[in-house]
Amino acid sequence: MFEIGAIFKIFLATVLVNNFILFRFLGLCPYIGVSKNTDSALGMGMAVIFVMTLTAIVTWFIYHYLLVPFHIEYLHIIAFILTIAALVQLVEMIIQKTAPALYEALGIYLPLITTNCAVLGVAMLNKDTLFGQNLSFIKCVVQGFGAGVGFTIAMVLMAGIRERLDIADVPQPLKGVPIAFIAASLLAIAFLGFSGMI
Repeated sequence: MFEIGAIFKIFLATVLVNNFILFRFLGLCPYIGVSKNTDSALGMGMAVIFVMTLTAIVTWFIYHYLLVPFHIEYLHIIAFILTIAALVQLVEMIIQKTAPALYEALGIYLPLITTNCAVLGVAMLNKDTLFGQNLSFIKCVVQGFGAGVGFTIAMVLMAGIRERLDIADVPQPLKGVPIAFIAASLLAIAFLGFSGMI
């Protein structure tokens, strides 16, 4: 039986304290590339939540029921990358059929979820132990979902900031990516305030 308090603590930790973008610096390419528009950032975030959660589920089973019993744990990176690639293809086909406008808005960044280090980071962190103890299946799923939610929150916040910066009077040398990096660093500092919570 799992403890609800521990599950909630893992969720909050992955969303706020150990945010994959703002604390672990994983997934920075789509963070800067897609965060120009709130709608596309939200769409990308939803796709990443779906892929991260599915990755946490599938890779947990692959690791514990395929790699460990056959003593081939050293193949975990290859197995995880192949799993992520298959899941991203599934998500891409679903988005292309159900939301063509979102598919066009995400452009090249949607297939790049395959190489998004944040998604691979979820699988790798779930494989390892947390605080010296193995993660159960439920805790791995919650960590994957929480990481996706944290990724989405960071993306949408950054998109909102960048939309405001587009209409602001920013000095010419700072326009575009430089001011985006400054805003991202200030957002990361703001999220550091959550570190004493858990």
